[in-house]
Order: sequence, then structure tokens, then C-alpha cells
Amino acid sequence: MNVSGCREFNGGGCGAQALSSGYPKSMIDHNSKCSSFGGYVYTNLLGIKYSISVHVMEMKLLHRSLILIISCMSVSVNCLIVINRAKSNDRLALVAFKNGITEDPLGALSSWNNNNDSLHFCKWKGVTCSHRHPNRVTRLDLQSKSLVCSISPHIGNLSFLTDLILNSNSLNKEIPQQIGRLFRLKRLNLSRNILDGEIPSNISRCSNLIHLDISQNNLVGSIPDELGYLSNVKVLWLQYNNFSGEIPTSLGNVSTSLTHLGLGYNNLDRIIPNTLSQLTRLKFLDITSNKLSGIVPSSLYNISSLEVFSLMFNQLHGTIPFDIGLTLPNITSFSVSGNSFTGIIPNSFANSSSLKVLQLYKNNFVGSLPYNLGHFNNLIRLNLGENDLGSGRANDLDFINSLINCTSLKVIFLGVNNFGGMLPSSIGNLTTDLDTLHLAENQIYGSIPAGIQDLVGLRSLVLAGNLLAGGIPPGIGNLQNLGVLDLRRNKLSGSVPSSFGNLTRLIELTLSFNILTDSIPPSIGNCESLQSLVLSSNRLTGSIPKQVLELSSLSRFLNLGNNSLTGPLPVEVGSLKNLGILDLSENKLSGQIPSSIGECLSLTGLFLDGNYFQGNIPPAITFLRGLESLSLSRNNLSGIIPESLENLKLSKLNLSFNNLEGVVPRYGVFMNISAFSVDGNRKLCGGIPDLKLPNCNISRKKRHVKIIIIIVIVIVVLFLISVMFLLVLYWRTKSETKPPLTALDVGNQYMGVSYNELLKATNGFDRSTNLLGVGSFGSVYKGILSQDESKPVAVKVIQLQQRGATKSFMAECDTLREIRHRNLLKIVTCCSSIDFQGNSFKALVFEFMANGNLDNWLHSDASSVDSDDQLQPKNLTLDRRLNIAVDVASALNYLHHECQSPIIHCDLKPSNVLLDDDLIAHVGDFGLSKFLSNPSSYSQHLNEQDASSIAIKGSIGYISPEYGMGGAASTEGDVYSYGILLLEMFTGKRPTDDMFKDGLDIHNFSKMHMLPDRIEEIVDSRLLSELGEVHNDDETISYDVSANERRNIARDKMRQTLTSIIQIGVKCSSKLPSDRINMSKAILDVQAVKNLFLGGEM
Repeated sequence: MNVSGCREFNGGGCGAQALSSGYPKSMIDHNSKCSSFGGYVYTNLLGIKYSISVHVMEMKLLHRSLILIISCMSVSVNCLIVINRAKSNDRLALVAFKNGITEDPLGALSSWNNNNDSLHFCKWKGVTCSHRHPNRVTRLDLQSKSLVCSISPHIGNLSFLTDLILNSNSLNKEIPQQIGRLFRLKRLNLSRNILDGEIPSNISRCSNLIHLDISQNNLVGSIPDELGYLSNVKVLWLQYNNFSGEIPTSLGNVSTSLTHLGLGYNNLDRIIPNTLSQLTRLKFLDITSNKLSGIVPSSLYNISSLEVFSLMFNQLHGTIPFDIGLTLPNITSFSVSGNSFTGIIPNSFANSSSLKVLQLYKNNFVGSLPYNLGHFNNLIRLNLGENDLGSGRANDLDFINSLINCTSLKVIFLGVNNFGGMLPSSIGNLTTDLDTLHLAENQIYGSIPAGIQDLVGLRSLVLAGNLLAGGIPPGIGNLQNLGVLDLRRNKLSGSVPSSFGNLTRLIELTLSFNILTDSIPPSIGNCESLQSLVLSSNRLTGSIPKQVLELSSLSRFLNLGNNSLTGPLPVEVGSLKNLGILDLSENKLSGQIPSSIGECLSLTGLFLDGNYFQGNIPPAITFLRGLESLSLSRNNLSGIIPESLENLKLSKLNLSFNNLEGVVPRYGVFMNISAFSVDGNRKLCGGIPDLKLPNCNISRKKRHVKIIIIIVIVIVVLFLISVMFLLVLYWRTKSETKPPLTALDVGNQYMGVSYNELLKATNGFDRSTNLLGVGSFGSVYKGILSQDESKPVAVKVIQLQQRGATKSFMAECDTLREIRHRNLLKIVTCCSSIDFQGNSFKALVFEFMANGNLDNWLHSDASSVDSDDQLQPKNLTLDRRLNIAVDVASALNYLHHECQSPIIHCDLKPSNVLLDDDLIAHVGDFGLSKFLSNPSSYSQHLNEQDASSIAIKGSIGYISPEYGMGGAASTEGDVYSYGILLLEMFTGKRPTDDMFKDGLDIHNFSKMHMLPDRIEEIVDSRLLSELGEVHNDDETISYDVSANERRNIARDKMRQTLTSIIQIGVKCSSKLPSDRINMSKAILDVQAVKNLFLGGEM
């Protein structure tokens, strides 16, 4: 017997069990030692032996107590271990679950601190423990916390768990098999995550499950038969996954408990099993959107408890039983849309007085509608569209009169049927709560009843594709809530009511293919929510109201084609900046196409054919970079075809039957004869051979003019060169009395370097021996200029064919002309000339950086050596990285805060940070840089055009979030890039690393680990080796301490250094610009970290 163990046990172990077993508390002395406890028992036994007043019952109780106490004393250690282990296991399981979380943006588990014993784990957020067993977790509720993780297998150790609620997160990977250990589990909700894999078959061991919801995931495989053994389950939600195979027949085994079964939106096939009819308590059945076929078992219609019955969008067929309203008396929603059911709609539905939703859409039902639909007093949605209902006769719509009694009705969808007759005037007496009235594609004739204006709750009115005639009731303009009005393909006449201007919530207005006349009312310009306006194929006249063109809300269609509109196209067309398709074809519009058309930057289709437009094709059309279809045929356009049309990604171009002349371009859309047409333009020449146009012969007169132009250009160029030569000569003469040139002035030594010189300097731009790298807008070569063969240079040749290259060259020249700093790459000279083939040539010449760029040092093999130009292994120690971090911060601080006009780099990344012989960092590549127009505001936005261009440039992973959403360039954007660069330098991971997915990025990854005790988990592995070294040269460590103490102090200081630099990187790369520090603060912080590491104080 273990006496010491017994003492511990007696202090709250077995005594507590004795109490819970029903033994009197007086029989256990919790304050006594083990020896006295034994004496107490012995004394009581003597009393029992010699006292004749003891009742028999007391003797039995004492006897049982003695057995229990002796048993506990003999196994005291084991009992204690079980209790402590239970406490430990639950805590460890929770910690293991937390460790599996890769992202916790809401800080939901911030209280889950394994190192903080002051807060018991039962008080952690989302954790609930048992009252009876205070150290056992019974509920874990972390729903809607935006957690990114997989479910830890250790969850199976929470054996007392009854509720596991993890829905609405980003849980990934498979559901662990260990879930099957939770035999006490009653509620499991893993819905709305991204779990994959199959359902663990051993989930059937959770025999107490009542509620199982794993819907809206990416689960695959078949539904396991074992689910049929969950005899207590009431709710089973499996919808919105990728399950395949058949519905298990075993589900019929849970007939006494199951009330809700959701299998919709999967890939289940074959037939519906008869066994489902055994679910006599079933209230909710949803098998929507699968691949089920065959006939619905007739017994399924006999489950009288059913309230919701949905088999929509399968491949089922058959008829609906005539007595459906009697066998399903409690039905509230009956939906079988999207199948192949036939027959008539049973009149017995009228007996289902609780029916709210009846959806039989897209089947093959025939006949007339039940005359007693009005008995559905609770009816909300009636969807019978796309069948063959009705006879085309006059009384087909009489059933609408009975719907007046349905005061809760929201939706009537009867489109695409065979209903005939006139709309009854009583339609205006339907409930004012009616939201949708859809009667399109029938054979309804007559006029639109004026009473329809009383349906003030209408949001969607669709009467398209009928035989309606007469005018459009002006009262429709009173339907203030109307969002969709579609009256196309009827025989409506008269004018478009000006009252439509009252419909400020209108989103779609479609009146095409009618006989409408008169002009377009300017009041439509008041429809401030309008996204689509289609008035095509009518007889409208007059000019296009500028108020309509000023509707900036128009984003989908503006189609006024096939009318008789006249006059010019107003310049206000440029206000349609969000419009997708503009169709003004087949009208009588005249004048020139306004250049403001180039401001419609969202256009994908532009159709101006069949008008009287004249003049040139405006070059501004080439600004429409998203344009896919352009038709300007059958106008009176003249002039040449703009060559810049080649740059558009057009799939269709029609310029036929105009008066165009000159050369037909040969590239872009003009390379595919089936994609464009230039027929009927007799003065065109050239183009691809398939056009069979004559060659473009330049006349002598034109050739003479061309020669004169060339001579004038040559004279002007020679004059400018002479002026430059004189200025240089004057400067040299003046500078003889000045000190020798510094490195900052070196660029002036090589003014006017020629293409030939650069060709020789780079061995003919040899890619095998001289190529250093390739960037966004060109290639960089190593070269030796003849003026100074002792210093190699880097020649950046601009690829002018690349879109934006010329702009990049000018931006870089403008920037480099204004800046001087030791940590910025110095320019030697530049070249703007022509090559030997007569092509334009531009290049920048920089000082050569012998140690390449930072990217190669961070991500190349540590043992690699870059030939003679780099004689040391590519390994950056911590102090070198800190120096580089300071260098880059210094450069950015200069650009942002010390230049006359603040400069934004816009493309900071490791490959644009170059290292010289001494590993001093120089920031280069200013091809995307921008000047801020207002130096007093370092966050001043650029103009709109610049903002839009810069928003799509830069490098993925380093671009600040606001740029990706169209934000203007700002110094905060550079700060974000600098923060990402810092994190990459010290973690060794690119921001585009494969590990960063599903919401995890380098910022959040670093943020989760920026504590000294966790920093080693994320830092570059090459820096970890330094943690094991003793910094014997560290002057801040006293030499009277032991070597181990010195090592520990050094390791702690290095951890603190790494933690501090990661914290700066996280702060700089904050998602919101307002949360970032500026570079003035950043350089101070980084310099302080460097000083700390080298021996100073922060």
C-alpha cells in the first residue's frame, strides 16, 4: 500500500468518488491522514462488533464503505493518475487543436495560453466544462471565428464532449477518424468550411448523436451505410458537398428519430430508395440538385409528417398522386421543379391549407390550373413556369381571380407556358405585398390593365414575349419599388412614359421589339440605379438625351439600336465609364464619333454600324483596352485605319463599307481573316495576303515629301548635338578650376554614349556571356565602356515592344535625374538612339554591382558561388541582413521625405535591391516610380490616370492591398513593400511561397509567431545556426559569467533582435495604410534593432 499516494488520494480523490457513489459524507473524514483514517475505520468496526444497538442497515453500509476504502487505498496511485491524466488530456487536446490553427484573424483563441496557469482551460473562450466533472470539456463552440486550420486528431481525446460546433470557418483537409471516439457526442456541426475527403465510417460509434451537420464543404465519396446506425439522430445535413453514389438504404433504419434529412446539391445518382418511406417522423426532406432518376416511390408521398418536400433538379419522372393534398396534410413547401413530371396538377392540393411554397417549374405538366388555388391562404410562392399549362384560350387566366384571397403571396411565376386570354382587370386587386409577377412567353393579348399600378410592392414585372398591345400605362411609374421592368417582344405602341423617371430603384428597363414611337424621355436620366437600358427595335425618333448618357450607373447594356434616332452622338457618352456594351447601330446618327468615347474604359462591345458617322476613326478608341467587339461598318468614315487597333484584344472587328484608305494593319485582330472585315473600302491596300488587296505603292510626290522630312529631322538632330557639344565643352572649361569629379558626377563623363559603343561594350549583347538578368521591361547586360575599362557597368536595354516600356524608361530617367543617395543605384549615362536595323533603341547604364541582387542571396543554394564576380558563398549573416535593412530603409526615407518632391518607388522587392563589393545595398529599377504632386502630403494621390495604371503594376506579393483594389500610388504602398521585404529577409520565405494559401500570407504567418519563444519557428534556417554560437566578441556580456550563461545571453539577445525586426515588418505590412508607420519611423526602429544586436541599447 502506497501511504503517500493514499494521502494525496484522500485529499479529494476517492473520497469524492465515495460521495458520488451515494455513501454518507459522515463516513469519510477528509481531514484525517491515512493512518488516522485507518484507525477511524478500525474503531468503527470495533463499535459494530460490540454494539448491539447498530441497525442491520448501518452494518451493510459500513461493510460497503470498508470494501470501497480498502479498494481505493490499494489502488490510490492509479486512481489519482486517472484523474490527473483526464485533466491533462483535455488540456493537451485543446492545445494540440490550437497548434493546428494557421490563422486566427479575430484572435478567438488568444485566451488559450498553455503557459498561463492563472486562467483554467475551462474558462478559455469557446470551452465549456462539466459541472459534475469540472476538468472535463463537454462543449467546444468556435463557430464563425474565421479560423484557418485542419481538425486536430487530438480532438478525439475530449471523451466527455457532447457538443462540437466548428461551423463557418475555413477548416480544411479531412475529418479525422478520431471523431469516432467521441461516444458522448450529441451535436456535431462542421458546416460551411472547406473540408475534403470522405465521411469517417466510424462516426457511427458516436451513437448518441442527435444533430449531425457537415453541409457546405468539399466532401467526396459515397455516403457511408454506417450513418443508418445512428439510432438517435434527428437532424442529418449533408447537402452542398460532392457526394456520389446512391442514397444508402440503411437510412431507413433511423425511422423512429430522424426528422430532418438534407442531401441536396451533391452528385447522388440512381433511384430514391423505398426505405426512406420508413422515416415516419420525417418533417424535412431535401434531395435537390442531384442526378437521381426513375419514379418517386409512391410510399414517399404517404409520410404524413412531411412539411418540406424538395426533389428539384434531378432526372425524375412520373405523375403526382391525385390525393397528394390528403396524404401530405402538413405540407408547407412542395418543390419538384427541374424534372420530367407529367400529367395535371391535382386539385387535392387545396386540402393542404398550410401550403406556402408550390414549385413545379420546368416539367411537362399540362392542363388548366386548379380553380381553388385561392384556398391556399398562406401561399407565398407559386412557381409553375416552363410547363405546357393552359390552352391558349380566353379563360385561361381566370384562376387569377381566386389568388386575390392569398394575402401573403410574394411571387407568381407562370412564364413560358401556353396561357391565353387577356389579363383580368382584377389583377390590380392582388395583395400589395406581391414582389414578382412573371407571365412572359405566353399568348396573352389585349392591353396591360391600368390597375397594375396598384401593386405598389412589385419589384419585378415581366410580361415579355406575349401579344400585348396598346400603350404602356403611365401609372407603372408609380411602382416606386420596381427594379425590373421587361415588356419586350409585344405589340405595344405609343410613347415611352415620362413617368418612368420616377422609378429611381429601377435596375433593368427592357422595352425592345415593340412599336414605340416619339423621343426617348430625358426623365429616364433620373433612374439613378439603372444598370441596363434596352429600347432597341422600336420606332423611336429624335436625338439621344444627354441625361441618359450621364447615367454613370449604366454598367451592363445601353442598347438603342434599330430605331430612327438622329443628330450627333453627344460628348456626354464619355460619362459611361462603367458600361459594358453600347449599341447605337441602325439609326440615323451623324457627325463625328466623339473622342470622349475613349473614356468608356469598361466597354467590351461597341456597335455604331448603320449610321451616318463621318470623319476619322478617333484614335481614342484604342484606349478601350477591354474591347472585344467593334463594329463601325456602313457609315461614311474616312482616313486611315489606326494602327494602334492592333494592340486591342479584339475578337470581332467590322470596318466594312466606309471610305477608309491607306494601309491595313497586319497584326493583332488583323492577322485572322475571319475576325475582321474591311470590305467596301476601295482605297485600302496592303494587309495580310488573304485580303487580296493591292500593294501600297508610295507615289513619287509622297516619297519626295518623305525625303524632305528626313532631311529636316537630320538637320535638327545635328543642331541639337552641336548645342549639347558646346554646352559640354563650356562645362569642362568651367570645371577645370573645380575639384575632381566625385562618384555623383560620373554620369556626365559619358554623355551621348552611342548604340555602337554599347554594342561593343557588351560583346554584341551576348546573352550567353554578358546577360545578368531579365526584367519587366528589358534585359541587363554586363559591359566595359572604352572610356574606363577598369570599371564594369550594367547596361539595361529597354524592350520597347513591351507595353509601357517607353513610359517606364522616361519615368526612370526623370527619377534618376533628381536623386543622389549612397543607397540608390547610380546611373552612369543613358542612350536614346537607333540600332543598325533602324529600330528605336533606349538603354540606361548603371554602376555594376558585383554581388548581384538580394533575391539571389536569399533564395539560392548556400553553397553556390557566382564565378569570378562573387567569390563568397551566398549566406547573409544576421548582422549583414540588418545592415541591408537599414540601407533600404535609408533609401526609401530619402525618396519619401528628403527629395524636393516625394518619390514613390512602386516596385520594391529583393531583386531590385543590389549589393556592391562590400554588400552595401543600393535600391534600383525606378521604371514604375511616381512623383507626388504635393510635397506637403506624402500620401497625396496621383491623378486618376496614373492611379489606374499603377494599380495594376508592381510585383505580386509585394503590391499593397489598396493597389489591388484600384487605389492610387502612395508612400504607404512603398512602406508595405518594405515590410514584406523585411519579412522575406528574415524568414527566408517569398510572399508567393506555396505555403501561403487559403487566407494565410507572409504577414499573418509572421504575426502569429512574433514572440521570442516562437520566433525560431519562422526564421530563415540559415540564421538558426547562429543561435547556437557564443558571441565571444560581444562587449556587453561580462566575462565573469560562465560560457553557458554567455551563450544563453547571446541567444536571448538574438531572439529579441529577430522578434523586433519581424514586428517592424508586420507593422509596415499592415493591411490598412493608416496602420503602417512611415519610413522616418521605420528607419529609426530598424537602426535601433541593429544597435541592440551590435551592443547598443534600443
